[in-house]
Amino acid sequence: MKYQFESQRVSYPYFVAAMALFAAQILFGLVIGAQYLWPDLLFPAIPFNIGRMIHINLLVVWLIFGFMGAAYYLLPEEVEGEIYSVKLALVQFWMFLVGGATAIVGYLFGWHDGREFLEQPFLIKVAIVIVVLMFIFNMIMTMIKGRRRTSISIVLLTGFLGLAVFYLFAFYKPSNMTVDKYYWWFVVHLWVEGVWELIMAALLSFLLIKLTGIDREVAEKWLYVIVGLTFLTGIIGTGHHYYWIGTPAFWQTWGAWFSAIEVLPFAAMVAFSFKMVSKRARQHPNRAAVLWTIGAAVLSFLGAGVWGFMHTLPQTNFYTHGTQITASHGHLAFYGAYAVIVLAMASYAVPNLRKTTGIITHQKQEIFAFWTMAVSMIFIALSLTGAGIVQVYLQRVLGMPYMETQSYMTVFYGIRLFFGVTFAIGLAVYLYDFFFNGSSKSQTHA
Repeated sequence: MKYQFESQRVSYPYFVAAMALFAAQILFGLVIGAQYLWPDLLFPAIPFNIGRMIHINLLVVWLIFGFMGAAYYLLPEEVEGEIYSVKLALVQFWMFLVGGATAIVGYLFGWHDGREFLEQPFLIKVAIVIVVLMFIFNMIMTMIKGRRRTSISIVLLTGFLGLAVFYLFAFYKPSNMTVDKYYWWFVVHLWVEGVWELIMAALLSFLLIKLTGIDREVAEKWLYVIVGLTFLTGIIGTGHHYYWIGTPAFWQTWGAWFSAIEVLPFAAMVAFSFKMVSKRARQHPNRAAVLWTIGAAVLSFLGAGVWGFMHTLPQTNFYTHGTQITASHGHLAFYGAYAVIVLAMASYAVPNLRKTTGIITHQKQEIFAFWTMAVSMIFIALSLTGAGIVQVYLQRVLGMPYMETQSYMTVFYGIRLFFGVTFAIGLAVYLYDFFFNGSSKSQTHA
């Protein structure tokens, strides 16, 4: 299958940048994973705090590149019209790439704000806002010029509008720590457990329509359910971050109830995916894209839903907050909910852009990469969960000092590093397929 609109080709550099930054993120992840075992590794060139900062920021940047690339690919098909300005999309791409690279390199030289997850210097934050506004303007004008409006395009736009609005709180840094953390979560939580879920749901719906041939009306009904559950649970569910920062006690009740049901939109995505695949009207030749799509729903349910629920209630969170259990949830949730859906979109879109859908080696390599990365990430989450349980008991129950507890968690850090390496192998296979397979004219077609 060939892409339908010429302007869809502008999505390709976004996918390329996303994959390159993904590789860099995993490289830094391996470095800091090894530093848990050998603390002096690469010190002082890459101290642990800087390596972790780069690892997390690369994650956010490459995911947004992937989201934008996915949007530029699907939007023309959804509105039945070309992108409003390809030139604007390319200018935006280079601004974001240069700004992101400058920020990452700057971290190595101490140029950062020091605010966890929002370490970007003021000028970089301003550049990010400009880039996102350019992108949203291009989206809106494309929808205005297009021949139709769809629920998918509207939900996708709503997600990006929310991304832009909530990022503005990154500029607000009150001197009171409680107030600071209160608004800090407006970015961190309402991004990943709010508006990003809308983006994911829109991409998931688009992929299921394309890959299964299901009726659009059915997909849109499911999309409304997912969006409704996201708004119902995600906004007030922010309260599970307010248990212990000095906010009023009512947040323990509100946060517990609404956070506990945050699993529902992810459960709905799983049900939606399996139901549509089971009732599909056609067998799409890109089996790898189908697998990535289903995997996104399942792994997000496990990481964000199950692992999130395990420590969301205040009675449990009192002990687990800030431990490696939190890290286990973060790893599996981010990968399952957002990384996999971007990989699914790339798996579907890039072969169309290169006109290589149906290549046998493409299918086999991608499927191998999927299972290698998925199994590795699950074991990474399990190893961090084991480390967290040990940490909770020794540090939070017995009162052992933080650094002393680390020596009892070494075996789990070793397991985590091992599966980090296997994850990197799976990613290497995926990237080889992405960058090199498909450009060759000598491939055997199914």
